Amino acid sequence: MENMDFEKRLEQAIVRGKLRGRAQAQADAARELTEEELRRLHSKYRLLLSEHIEQGLRRLLTHFPGFQYEMIYGERGWGGACKRDDVHVLSPGKRANLYTRIEMTVRPYSSLQVLEMVAKGTVHNREVFHRQHYERLADADPDRFLEAVDAWILEFVELYATKT
Repeated sequence: MENMDFEKRLEQAIVRGKLRGRAQAQADAARELTEEELRRLHSKYRLLLSEHIEQGLRRLLTHFPGFQYEMIYGERGWGGACKRDDVHVLSPGKRANLYTRIEMTVRPYSSLQVLEMVAKGTVHNREVFHRQHYERLADADPDRFLEAVDAWILEFVELYATKT
């Protein structure tokens, strides 16, 4: 008798578990963002980040005359760059061209569904850093990206200031 009672409860537990699993799967599917929602979210973050990149890089112009700002948009992504070319006189008749540049972009939306940002820094013809930050788009925290923009600009400025 006890075995029959246990067998019924076991079958009921299995049914409840399957129902709970289906309900959880439906809830998860409802939470998943559609492709169009992900594209809109990427555009929103891209605008926020590219404006922050531009504001941060333009500050270099006031502290280091000679830098030129360049807006970047298109297949490579959206963002900006600051660059300058200097001539260093080594001795009479000998000189060296010194190229300095920082570039920061938000990569275009892709099927990977990530928000990705990259930065490259070159000081006096030498690449000093190459950074990348990405997060799954549905879980992306724009504040972490804004912090990365600030950190990368400060890192570049410090590396450039040591050479001037």
